[in-house]
Amino acid sequence: MIKRIDATEKAIELIKILQEKHGDLMFYQAGGCCEGSQPQCFEKGGFYQRMGDVCIGTIEETEFWVDKDLFEYWKHAHFTLKVIDAFGVGGFSLETPLKKTFQIEYRIFTPEEELDLEPVKYIE
Repeated sequence: MIKRIDATEKAIELIKILQEKHGDLMFYQAGGCCEGSQPQCFEKGGFYQRMGDVCIGTIEETEFWVDKDLFEYWKHAHFTLKVIDAFGVGGFSLETPLKKTFQIEYRIFTPEEELDLEPVKYIE
């Protein structure tokens, strides 16, 4: 099965650091402006998803949730989580005190990949 999300080594290293400090984590990618323009990392349960929001997969046992409207727009895209040295918009994400920011790069799935995608789960 084809994963819908992967992460760079730098992103995985940062996730492990944040897990050591905060325990179980979760990501949320909203579709709005400002905070919604980048993935946000929270302690697991530290953000309440909306009905219909979608978990597209896990990275280092950390669920990656996407706003239901954004998923509808990007459901044909693979996400790659990366991290850069920068202060993110607003600073609500757990990596902010480390002067890091998670970002997503997208690419469109091939027709062959579309036939073998990992299933997603929804908030009902």
